[in-house]
Order: sequence, then C-alpha cells, then structure tokens
Amino acid sequence: MKKLSAIVRCNMATPLGPMTLAAHDVALVWAGFDGQKHAPDTNAWPMSDANPVLRLAREQLQQYFASKRTAFDIPLDLGSGTLFQQRVWHALLGIAPGTTCSYGAISQHIGNPKAVRAVGGAIGRNPISIIVPCHRVVGSNGALTGYAGGIDRKIALLQLESPT
Repeated sequence: MKKLSAIVRCNMATPLGPMTLAAHDVALVWAGFDGQKHAPDTNAWPMSDANPVLRLAREQLQQYFASKRTAFDIPLDLGSGTLFQQRVWHALLGIAPGTTCSYGAISQHIGNPKAVRAVGGAIGRNPISIIVPCHRVVGSNGALTGYAGGIDRKIALLQLESPT
C-alpha cells in the first residue's frame, strides 16, 4: 500500500470570505472558511500551490461561486471522522443542489432515526464545507439552524444554489 504524502494547504479568496483548502497527494481533507467552528489548526500544514488536488478544488470552487458548477468531482478523504460522522458526511453528498434536507431525514437515511442531535454534531464537524453540502441541512420546520461557517454564509450558499 502506497504511503500518502503529508497534508499541504492553500488559501482561497471567495465572495463569502477566505477559505483554506488542505489535501494530501490523492484527496482533499479540509475545505473551510477561515475562523469557522471546529476548524483544525491549518497553520500546521505547509503551503503549496503545486498540489494537483488543491488546484482542482480551487478551480471547481471558483466555478461554483461563479454559478458555473453545481456538482464537484474532487477526490475526498473523509477519514478524519468517526465511522458515524463518516456515514453522516457521505449522506450529505446525496443532497442535490438547490434542495434542502432536515437533520431528521439524515438520521433516518443513515438508519439511526433517534440520533438527530448526533447527526447535527457530525454535520457541524464536516471537514469539507460546500463540497460536502452541510449547508443544505435545515431544521425540521425549514429553519436555517447551525452552520460552522456562520448562518449568513449558509443563507448565501443556499441563495447561490437556488433555482430561482
């Protein structure tokens, strides 16, 4: 088995504020707004403009913010979470652009209908913002609750994806 390279990072300016992206040689491991809740110490990772995964992620996110992309095809490494968190994060990948889903529906989808609060906790620790679309999860009554990057960003992302 091939040993993965060390994690490297790059910064990216977006209309919603600066983001940091991090990857090893084959997959993205972090994409988050600077200062968001539950962020790792990204300064521990060296800067790199040469990593092909980071270049691809930056390009696709730029297209997304320019309303020229709704889906991503970036290799992801979600192995930083527990098995439960990984199940939740993989379920988020099934929420289509322009739609929302409730925390309860995610807990149902992963076969653990009583784990709504735990699902919320896992979503709040999503390591790959936007690409793993945790911003598409809303309260059972449609309320825009929780987003590690801030509610204003959640609203802006949903508006960007809105079909109208």
